[in-house]
Amino acid sequence: MTELISRDELQVAIETGAVTVVDALGGSYYEQQHLPGAVPLVEADVAEQAAALLPDKDAAIVTYCSNPQCANSGRVADMLTRAGYTNVRKYREGIQDWVEAGLPIESGVRVG
Repeated sequence: MTELISRDELQVAIETGAVTVVDALGGSYYEQQHLPGAVPLVEADVAEQAAALLPDKDAAIVTYCSNPQCANSGRVADMLTRAGYTNVRKYREGIQDWVEAGLPIESGVRVG
């Protein structure tokens, strides 16, 4: 089971640049809104895209999806762990919790 991270811990990690955030919703959900600096990576693309998006297997990575009922973030986190990533955590409450707390979000497609 993937270790969890709280909203407050994640906020600090994002603000200090200490984490790579992975949006496990992807597609139009990602384009509509995502956590600051998040990269889109859905379950179907982990095997093909993880190495390019997440080159450092020891870096801090946090996955999230919409809310605690969404299983995408856990599945992506498990796949990353099985692929050899050593510091993967999950923000179980997801973007719904982030938005409800009034924290900043981004929108649009990822460039670069």
